Amino acid sequence: MIELFQAQDRIEAQMLKDYLQDRGIESVILNDHLSGALGELPANIFPTLWLLEDQDLSKARQLKEQFLNLHASKVAAWRCPACGEQIDGGYEICWNCSTPGPKDNNKE
Repeated sequence: MIELFQAQDRIEAQMLKDYLQDRGIESVILNDHLSGALGELPANIFPTLWLLEDQDLSKARQLKEQFLNLHASKVAAWRCPACGEQIDGGYEICWNCSTPGPKDNNKE
């Protein structure tokens, strides 16, 4: 096993894990639940993605960069045209009523 990425939170770690798995690279998330122990442990504990096969490292690094660039390129917050709810950037549908966001907001 070899370390690939230390995520900001559990969601980012799981999204990258799924992204890699969809492309044939198996990984595991370690330190997943340690953030719940903050106060008892040092505050620099974050979920970390580890590859199961060392030979996947080069391809996984490229895919990680694609993943991070894809998610960094999302536009700013938008207002739902159906219910008026303010939606954070990066979300493609309204969390309140499931209406899809504006087409120009959903960069792929």
